[in-house]
Amino acid sequence: GGTILQNLHWSWIFLVNVPIGVIALFLAWRTLPQTDSGEAGRLDVLGLALLSTASTLLVYGLSQAGTHSSLTAPIVIWPIVAALVLAGVFCRHALRVEHPLLDVRLYKNRVFAAASLTTFGLGAALFGAMILVPLYYQEIRHESVIVTGLLVGPQGLGMLLVMPLTARLTQRFGGGRVAMGGVSILALGTIPLAFVGTHTSILYISLVLLLRGVGIGFSFMPAMTAAFASMRPEQLSDATPQLNVLQRIGGAIGTAVLAVVLQRATGHAVVKPVGAFQDAYWWSLGIAVLSLIPCLVLLRAENPSARLSRAAANAEAAVEPLGA
Repeated sequence: GGTILQNLHWSWIFLVNVPIGVIALFLAWRTLPQTDSGEAGRLDVLGLALLSTASTLLVYGLSQAGTHSSLTAPIVIWPIVAALVLAGVFCRHALRVEHPLLDVRLYKNRVFAAASLTTFGLGAALFGAMILVPLYYQEIRHESVIVTGLLVGPQGLGMLLVMPLTARLTQRFGGGRVAMGGVSILALGTIPLAFVGTHTSILYISLVLLLRGVGIGFSFMPAMTAAFASMRPEQLSDATPQLNVLQRIGGAIGTAVLAVVLQRATGHAVVKPVGAFQDAYWWSLGIAVLSLIPCLVLLRAENPSARLSRAAANAEAAVEPLGA
């Protein structure tokens, strides 16, 4: 990304997806097996229009809060109100059609509902905070875009280091428990960033980002694994896009909120530029802490299923010697 911004037009940030997408389609066509996926049904055009408009209005309303002195300004309030109304209309519509864009009936499953809330919260906690580190390096430390791109790498490295462990830990302890541990690490890794100054050691910041990456790695996949494990096979095609949509919407909302906080703090006459980033990171910590709530809900929702599974396994083990 830094190389593109420094050497090409900014629009290549989006255009670079075209050749990558072409290569991905070719590889998928050549390597993925042919399967009978069933009848997808007609595209829910009305649902697509309602949901996309609602999410756009919500993010727009939140982003306008940064350019207006009052949070109750009409340009802030009315888009958010309209977004909530359209979201309600979409839910009503989705319950009435056979093949809705997103099947809201899946939320009757407590584990899936809790895992979805966890994914939404993690999206807000992760993607919102991701805009702060690059801006800090460029605005406060005056690093180039290429160096900035490299300096955010430790967070991805932390995710890479723990990803092989998440499946085994989730299978042993459950997705809710592992995700709660991951979000706790993410929250703890955010606290040091709230104290960064103009001359804070880059090595220190990199180690903190590495820790945050570990927390992220222990958060996302366990929550999704718990959601998928609670679904019947025929429900997976509906569950997968819903988790992705919730993650993206959560990320958009988290980004908008932290961008507003940073912009309003930067415009304050008393706050120094680095102080604005510190304020934004305290908000980021708050978002991460709030993400613990759906993790707790997921943990409680998983427990009955886990007890039933253990009871069934114990009963099978008790019957087996009798059969022998």
